[in-house]
Amino acid sequence: MTTALLEDRTRDALWPGPVIDCDVHAVVPSLETLFPYQERIWVDAARERGFHGPAGLALTYPPALPTTARTEWRPADGSVPASTLDQLRRDILDPWRVDRAILNCYYAIDSLRHPDWAIAMARSVNDWIIDQWLDREPRLAASLVIPARDPVAAAQEIDRVGGHKGFVQVLLPVRSERLYGQRVFWPLFEAIERNGLVAGLHWGGLAEHGPTPTGYASWYVEEYAEEPQVFGAQLTSMIVEGLFQKFPALRVSILEGGFTWLPTWAWNLNKKWKGLRREFPWVDRLPSEIIRDHFRFSTAPADMGPPEQMRRILGWLGTDDLLMHASDYPHLHTDDLAALLGIMPDAMRANVMAETARRWYRL
Repeated sequence: MTTALLEDRTRDALWPGPVIDCDVHAVVPSLETLFPYQERIWVDAARERGFHGPAGLALTYPPALPTTARTEWRPADGSVPASTLDQLRRDILDPWRVDRAILNCYYAIDSLRHPDWAIAMARSVNDWIIDQWLDREPRLAASLVIPARDPVAAAQEIDRVGGHKGFVQVLLPVRSERLYGQRVFWPLFEAIERNGLVAGLHWGGLAEHGPTPTGYASWYVEEYAEEPQVFGAQLTSMIVEGLFQKFPALRVSILEGGFTWLPTWAWNLNKKWKGLRREFPWVDRLPSEIIRDHFRFSTAPADMGPPEQMRRILGWLGTDDLLMHASDYPHLHTDDLAALLGIMPDAMRANVMAETARRWYRL
């Protein structure tokens, strides 16, 4: 059984309590879908140039790849998976009897180099999310999208729509031109904190440099396997640069980045802090303590190993309040939610399935 499917079990047999899904996707089916939310200059520019949308989307989620969408979630009429509210209701919200779900739309706006067009694109996606999703389904909350290459413009977009009751998070593609802890991004995080939102560090993004320490990989599977180190680098930057001393109310969610790598990463970071903290004295406590206060992690993909190893990893997390259930709809993962829940103590199950996300997103 996967994190997303009930299969041969009833929902109550798997988990009888409340469910909050912290990562379900809304996919823009076509650039034309956004035209009603854009000024005429951008509509004309797209038609004149033969532009069909940001190129980075197909690189991050190759359309025909099995991991991009489960077979049973690919509509029979050939339409785009996860592109309508009816699909989301049928596949996740209704069968899971979800209390709330956090809607994330990665549209690869960061791969669009035109600065004004990227701003216009982000605005149109946010307005589409409000109109087609949030205003029509009270069970949904959402992440707003930003022109990630321009922190000042991103802050302005956060201030424009961040007060909408449906937005609880700002989506940050994990691959960025610079590490997010650096000061150039402080206007962005100031706006996130000012609006009481969560920073959602999510799989995706493009930059001039490759996603590994030594450049680009040849195959998609390499990028997929190397994903945790990108998340780890961003987490380390945020801590070492003093982001949480500057913005003490900031909350960060790690989405679609796994969590099994965290205990050893945090242990190593603690070790380096003890030996080198004279270089960054503003970090006045163990990095692992900062992680517990300021970070939460989605469960998908769980990258599960044998139960005895997973039980040990959960113990190493040091808290029952760090993980949040995610189906990552419509993406394909082969994690066994029943097995994951089976090795958790009762208090942790309730937190993972709903209560941690309820507190974290103030739902």
